[in-house]
Amino acid sequence: MDRFNIPQKWKWFYEDRYGIFIHWGPYSVYGRGEQIAFREHLDLLEYEKIACDWNPKDFDAKKWAKVAKEAGFKYACFTTKHHDGYCMWDTKLTDYSSAKQAPKRDFVREYVEAFRSEGFKIGLYYSWMDWRIPVYFEGPKADKKAWESYKQYMHGQVEELLSNYGKIDYFFFDGVWPRNAEELGSLQLVEKMRQLQPDIMINDRLGYDKNKDENTDGGMGAGGAANLGDFGTPERTVVADEFRMWESCQVSGWRLWGYTKGERWLAADKLLDILCECTSKGGNLLLNVGPDADGNFPDEFMERTLTIGAWLKKHGEAIYGHGSGELTEFVTHGYQTIKGNNMYLIIRFWDGEPSLRLADILTPVKDVTLLTTSEKLKFRQKDEVLYIDGLPKKNPAELFPVIKIEFEEKPETNQWGRERLWEGDPNRVAAWAKQRGTDNNVLAVR
Repeated sequence: MDRFNIPQKWKWFYEDRYGIFIHWGPYSVYGRGEQIAFREHLDLLEYEKIACDWNPKDFDAKKWAKVAKEAGFKYACFTTKHHDGYCMWDTKLTDYSSAKQAPKRDFVREYVEAFRSEGFKIGLYYSWMDWRIPVYFEGPKADKKAWESYKQYMHGQVEELLSNYGKIDYFFFDGVWPRNAEELGSLQLVEKMRQLQPDIMINDRLGYDKNKDENTDGGMGAGGAANLGDFGTPERTVVADEFRMWESCQVSGWRLWGYTKGERWLAADKLLDILCECTSKGGNLLLNVGPDADGNFPDEFMERTLTIGAWLKKHGEAIYGHGSGELTEFVTHGYQTIKGNNMYLIIRFWDGEPSLRLADILTPVKDVTLLTTSEKLKFRQKDEVLYIDGLPKKNPAELFPVIKIEFEEKPETNQWGRERLWEGDPNRVAAWAKQRGTDNNVLAVR
């Protein structure tokens, strides 16, 4: 359901649904997350020395890309520079980079070429922030000359990234706190970015608009501005953006984005659940991995995402493609997605009953298939209720079974389908309640 009037050049984002976020840098040496320097107030000179000595021996971007493709991801985003300031490409603006220090490699180039060859849309992450630079936190009023110098540095690096690596489809800014869009000159930079990459999508973390947003968060999560950017980026939560396309940025472990020794991992069904929830609400999932210091994806991440990839090979039409939305109440079973004349029931809770009742369906049904087994199912419609019969007692899928319903035309629902629990016109609830009467005593046994 295209409620955002999306330009054709950006339709891929709305259809791909599932991206891989790769947080990788010298912080992986510590194995305590991507923000270790700041969270533990480390000596920045000591950190810098360790970063310059970091030389991952196993990094193979082609291996990463093949795993990501098998796992069902469709686009990718790589951290070119996180808040520690270390640059993962051959920048001409600093020697604090993978190209100038121990690796003597342009990791961004290797990533771009490997993932592009596997058919991925290419995304780059860039943090405005650099913990090593005091003026970023003091602001332009503290030292105008130093601020202008750092501002030119930020803009220059973004221009490098968009000039030297072919087509870049997507750009993810981060680390905007505590600066606003005017200070960063972010809107002017966006104009330059569109000149260099006319089809690029740019996220909402462009600095808050001091004239429209009440705070640096903009109400959208993690520094997003409510009125800026091509897509929203709610972080560690699934909240539909009312203003534009959106993706939920989620960790695959319990908390941290960068590699963490001893991390606890979310189960495959929980990760798939997040993907299904995002899709049903009209958004994407950008799922994170933090490779270790040598450049390896953690085994736990690969095990879980490859399991999801196998599920997507059979059920992917319920996730990928131009469609989303809920036709009627289904939370007691799972999620719905709608594409054209088809509705997909993604069942989280398989109750083993032979029939499934789906209320508030107005449109005639043409065909019903248990997509998991390709088995055609019997169905019947009566009084705006669809009954699907012949379901197996045992859950037919390792994760979530999917039922595909093909309608004669675009499916429609009634008032109960449009208005859900705790919303809509309360009079419809009153009319329903009156069907049993108005007495607060038991009436059913009289």
